[in-house]
Amino acid sequence: MSFQDIFKSNFLDSIQSFSLLDTALALVISLALGLFVFFVYKKTFHGVLYSSTFGVSLIGMSMVTTLVILAVTSNVVLSLGMVGALSIVRFRAAIKDPLDIVYLFWALACGIVTGAGQFLMAIVGSLVVGIVLLVFVNRKENDHPYLLVVSCDDDRAEHVAFAALSHQKFVIKSKTVTTDGVEVTAEVRLPDDGTTNFVNQVAASTGVRSAVLVSYNGEYMS
Repeated sequence: MSFQDIFKSNFLDSIQSFSLLDTALALVISLALGLFVFFVYKKTFHGVLYSSTFGVSLIGMSMVTTLVILAVTSNVVLSLGMVGALSIVRFRAAIKDPLDIVYLFWALACGIVTGAGQFLMAIVGSLVVGIVLLVFVNRKENDHPYLLVVSCDDDRAEHVAFAALSHQKFVIKSKTVTTDGVEVTAEVRLPDDGTTNFVNQVAASTGVRSAVLVSYNGEYMS
């Protein structure tokens, strides 16, 4: 096709032609896949504040992307205009959970693949991604991170206190030394049923004034 063919009337008339059945089928499949993404998102959400609007946006994103791909693949003229229009769009929404980015790209991928007519690929791929997320995100951990704050008389008492942590995985986060003593904050992983005995064991160490264990919901230890 030459450059002049783009401006011929018969080519421009093709803009108005599209298959209503194929469009409806693609939108229905993208709706079903968007609902599946929304379902997996609800089952794997472990944050503090659940946003229902974000889940609904996953459905809309899948369908809108499908509609865009259907329009782009229909003819060259519309695809060039669509690229120019989308280039000025800027998204400023803050992503609080890195896993939300996975769901955004998943919804986009469903819309792109469905709009391209690869229905089987979109369905099988979504099922595989959904199963992987359900298995790994909902996997139960045997232990959980805590912050241990220990107040000691001196360095010798500090070494005695942390000798009790020799069988635990821990990382020193901060250490404050004053004329009154030493205060150390460490990140430690413990099972939920052994926290009380652990704190009592550390507090009973010679030279330890107090030991406080705080539930920690931040960065996990590597």
